[in-house]
Amino acid sequence: MHMSSERDIAAPRHEVWAALLDPDVLQACVPGCKELTGTPEDGFEATVTQKVGPVKATFKGQVTVSEMNEPHSLRLSGEGKGGPAGFAKGGADVRLEEIEEGTRLSYDVDASVGGKLAQLGSRVIDGFAKKMADQFFESFQKAVEGTAEEVPEDAPEEEKKKGWLARLRG
Repeated sequence: MHMSSERDIAAPRHEVWAALLDPDVLQACVPGCKELTGTPEDGFEATVTQKVGPVKATFKGQVTVSEMNEPHSLRLSGEGKGGPAGFAKGGADVRLEEIEEGTRLSYDVDASVGGKLAQLGSRVIDGFAKKMADQFFESFQKAVEGTAEEVPEDAPEEEKKKGWLARLRG
């Protein structure tokens, strides 16, 4: 299964890059992620619980970051095992481009599944994978951009425009 898309994020490219490599940001954005530890250099370990059609499973797996060309592009590759439910593996090539409004994040994702999951059929799996990718990148965009509701009412206007990552850095 292959899918591609892009999102325009109202944040500088260096902020988007940093967020892509931050385990706390990634954990908050991956749907069903219960735990994510590690570093971009050593790889991440994750525990994710998902329900795909009638199959619910907890996947434990690794994610590696490679082909890093800061702050332009990187590759995320991962594989997770869900016991009797089967396995899922895939990768995403992510590109960041400066645009007037901030950063354009483009991605190409390839994924495959095996075991009971594969028996659900490609239409169910493809729909689920697209939904997961959309949820991740939507959550990622919101995390990087932040929202005015997260900032106190009496904060200066420029503070309200910053994403939460920039506010954390002070």
